Amino acid sequence: MNTRVVHKTSAIVIHSLDYGESDRIVTFYSSDFGKIKGIAKGARRSKKRFSNALEPSSYCNIIFSKKGRGTLALIEGCDVIDHHANIREDLHKMLLSSYLTELIDKFTLEGKKNIDLFKLLLNFLGLIDAGACSEALIRFFEIRLLRLAGYEPVLDRCMTCKKPVGEEVIYHFIISDGGLRCNECHRNNPGSLYVSLGTIRTLLLGKEIDTARINIITFSEQTAKESKDVLVGFIHHLLGKEVKSFLVLNDIQKMGILSSQ
Repeated sequence: MNTRVVHKTSAIVIHSLDYGESDRIVTFYSSDFGKIKGIAKGARRSKKRFSNALEPSSYCNIIFSKKGRGTLALIEGCDVIDHHANIREDLHKMLLSSYLTELIDKFTLEGKKNIDLFKLLLNFLGLIDAGACSEALIRFFEIRLLRLAGYEPVLDRCMTCKKPVGEEVIYHFIISDGGLRCNECHRNNPGSLYVSLGTIRTLLLGKEIDTARINIITFSEQTAKESKDVLVGFIHHLLGKEVKSFLVLNDIQKMGILSSQ
């Protein structure tokens, strides 16, 4: 007979769904256990046990128990460390954080620990909460996520001849291959995108720059378009479908309700 084992960990709420009359199904990304999906019984009624802690983007300490793999965890307690309250007061911040958390959800498996992914999400939610809502923030999160999840695009060299970038002004990003080809090696591949050297260098910078300095990075119109086409196109290819929160964010930006910078 399986017995429940109780665990404690810090975690970020990445999805929350009402279930029945009083329960919630909650997905967390935790520092010690990776993605956790569980049920918080009575969460919509109990202010003492959960105290509005199960809202998306909340950073918490949670107590949960689980009988075995493939079953929902039982969320027994949840104490807020940081609500990221500013995110919930601003539509742009809410949409950005929803996109980040959905990407984490899509690129991770339940029960597989990745402390670097946890730190990435926590740091970038902190930036959004503090006021950062730039195009650079989104693209730099995407490229770091891809690297940590094992899908880093090849942006520092031509995949065919292996020459490092810097010798040409224009390169071609092949979405299906996840990397660059120089003009000499490019053979009119379907799904390829023109990418300028400036955009490539900006994205390479984004993998390493200290998160505290992201706010000072601004994208030109060309870099914003090219980097978005490359990274969003590659993510779409990897997942085999669009990310819903990105579509909402993109549509609202096109309507002029939000700024893309």
